[in-house]
Amino acid sequence: MKIALIGYGKMGKTIERIARERGHEIVSIIDLDNTVDFDSDAFKSADVAIEFTAPQVALRNYRHAFAAGVPLVSGTTGWTDELPTLKKEIEEGGNTFFWSSNFSLGVNVFMAVNKYLAGIMNQFPNYNVEMTEVHHTQKLDAPSGTAITLAEEILEKLDRKNSWVTETESNSGELSIKSIREGQVPGIHTIRYESEVDSITITHDAKSREGFALGAVVAAEFTAGKKGFLGMEDMLKF
Repeated sequence: MKIALIGYGKMGKTIERIARERGHEIVSIIDLDNTVDFDSDAFKSADVAIEFTAPQVALRNYRHAFAAGVPLVSGTTGWTDELPTLKKEIEEGGNTFFWSSNFSLGVNVFMAVNKYLAGIMNQFPNYNVEMTEVHHTQKLDAPSGTAITLAEEILEKLDRKNSWVTETESNSGELSIKSIREGQVPGIHTIRYESEVDSITITHDAKSREGFALGAVVAAEFTAGKKGFLGMEDMLKF
């Protein structure tokens, strides 16, 4: 499969290595200094592009890929207020876009566990729930896209919570997300249910970028030849 890379930082380089190991060809690499290459024949020849950049440029990158007719896989977060508009553009334009806040297969197992646990805990109102996420200091968005996804899944299942906040909750209907930025931490997400008598804690601790990069390449393999807006649930079918 021919793959184009959009963004060539640490994640882009890891994706490149794993894609080559899986027998794929990298036909184009676009970074800050060569965005004109979106119009190149090399980029347009790609079966799929994989994009990991920054929230302030993500939507522009997406639209460049759509204009070139290249299916796109992206793990950039921090822009999702625009998601409803983008989904409409994808549908109207007949484009292909696979997006996830986290491509780690382990994280997506963790998300499935999170939803299941929240459904159980809905029966036990004496437990309060809160979340902590820890990432490296280069991560621009806080809370992380993964933390927001986890929080929204809890809100769907837990009747006593109606919103998430980025500080200590001011009322019982809020779910607190604490964001910590330190060192080179790839990502730790912890959800804790606390009562007066005990606590229940689930944690996913990423050891490296490898899991995220592998998941992105697997998603690219899944996306090639498909249409519309896709996500990890479409691929994994938990």
